[in-house]
Amino acid sequence: MSRAWTLPQSPRSLPSVKALITVGLFVIMLWNLRYVINLSDIFNKAPKHTKPLMILVWEWPSKQAPNFSTDICRDLYNITGCWLTTDRGLLSQADVVVFHHNMLQQSRDKLPKEKPPGQNWLWVSLESPTNTKALTGWNQTFNWVMTYRQDSDIFIPYGKLVPNQSASVNIPRKTGLVSWVISNYHRTQKRAEVYKNLSRYLHVDIYGKANKKPLCKDCLLPTTSKSKFYLAFENSIHRDYITEKLWRNSLMAGTVPVVLGPPRANYEQFVPADSFIHVNDFESLAELASFLKTMNSSRYQQFFGWQKRYSVKVYTDWRERMCMICPKYPSLPQSHVYTNLESWFNA
Repeated sequence: MSRAWTLPQSPRSLPSVKALITVGLFVIMLWNLRYVINLSDIFNKAPKHTKPLMILVWEWPSKQAPNFSTDICRDLYNITGCWLTTDRGLLSQADVVVFHHNMLQQSRDKLPKEKPPGQNWLWVSLESPTNTKALTGWNQTFNWVMTYRQDSDIFIPYGKLVPNQSASVNIPRKTGLVSWVISNYHRTQKRAEVYKNLSRYLHVDIYGKANKKPLCKDCLLPTTSKSKFYLAFENSIHRDYITEKLWRNSLMAGTVPVVLGPPRANYEQFVPADSFIHVNDFESLAELASFLKTMNSSRYQQFFGWQKRYSVKVYTDWRERMCMICPKYPSLPQSHVYTNLESWFNA
């Protein structure tokens, strides 16, 4: 009777097969692990994707809203990771919602009915407290403020001096002594009283709607630049309230500003002490008038020394102001609310 043939069973052959299988599996594991390590390196070195900060402007401050189909902040101001929109349908996704006070003065009903968790609301105004009404109803509403005040969460001045490398002075040719552009003239204003008394001692060339001599769009700077001095009189006097009357109408135009506003020390936080004349520097307006009329050429040129180091930047575009929110965002106080906005603003 024949038997089926079988592989001889060697006591030492079985461990050898197991060892080969073990080694093979180990090699395969190392081979696959190579890909895992490489992928891990790729993910660790790859830049992390972060969602752009969404800024919802509830109502655009100027009459004409910009085109939001492009990346405005990146293309115009080299600010990345910032998305501006006026689409109220994106309220639930917005990180910050911006409310300009001009809209709030009209009706409280214009605000959203609910505030999404974690969202911050920003109150914006470039007007002074004298010209800002209806603040009493906004307690416990806004997390941050954006104004011309230096102590704002986001500081948006009307202008500033920026360093330059020109090291030159440019003083336009002068044909007049003093000029003033005024649109809203009210006798109760401090500037109206000062002008009335100053005009007793010298002539002031007045332009603007108040004098029925409005200037064309591109005529302001060429007009004021012809005067040696410009009356940069603010319509109300408050800390840090230094408007385009100083920055654009006088410094940018190339004339010497005679300022009426906050104290001299406050102005000197923005511009050099020898770049302007303050009404309060004189005991009387007669003394001021005499100082302006008798100034010689050498003394006059000293007021323009700032041009060797700086040039004037004027903020006029709301797109730039809104984009400024994004670089400030990481340093803004979290879980903060203005319990009494009126009290803060009038302080």
